[in-house]
Amino acid sequence: MKLITETLQNINIIQEAAEGGKKSYFITGPFMVAEATNLNKRQYSFDVLNNATQKYINDYVKAGRAFGELGHPDSPSTNLDRVCLMTKSLVFEGNNCIGKAKILETPCGKIVQNLVDEGAKLGVSSRGMGSLKDVGGINMVQNDFMLSAVDVVADPSAPGAFVNGIMEGREWVWDNGIIKEMHIADYKKEITKASKRDMEATKIKVFEHFLSKLKEL
Repeated sequence: MKLITETLQNINIIQEAAEGGKKSYFITGPFMVAEATNLNKRQYSFDVLNNATQKYINDYVKAGRAFGELGHPDSPSTNLDRVCLMTKSLVFEGNNCIGKAKILETPCGKIVQNLVDEGAKLGVSSRGMGSLKDVGGINMVQNDFMLSAVDVVADPSAPGAFVNGIMEGREWVWDNGIIKEMHIADYKKEITKASKRDMEATKIKVFEHFLSKLKEL
């Protein structure tokens, strides 16, 4: 069995008022899609994806333990210190599995909230284990597929959005178990001194460095 991940970008971030006026953040939209070939020439039949999703709902969503991480872990297991969301519902509308997940008040969840507040565009990525079979050049996911989690990931437009945020002098750092904002003069200096020709590459470099620091939390 292989670790299988699929990323979708067409999601929405919504805010709902909670008691005391505090905001709660939710991610909604298509979390998974059946009967469609992705860029990796991989496809799920409706039956395979539906069966795996229903089991995930029964075993995890209903039990309040459908946790997802910030970024892509390299295993199907969930690291509790990296958890940033909890999936609340998964419902099929045609071949689209529409999900709703709450961004949690964990350290990584606060990073997601801050990225959203800065205008970053995020995506979701399903993660699971299963075997593949080549059918006419398409890697069909087989019926042993098991859904493990739905994670939050950055989409290709995220470096620009992140850079827009840090140019205002904000960064999220780990300080004795607390996520804090502080000035990031070094990042800002690197961006401002970049030539027009190197600007895009510099933005990506800065963003990737930020993500590498998240993995160290």
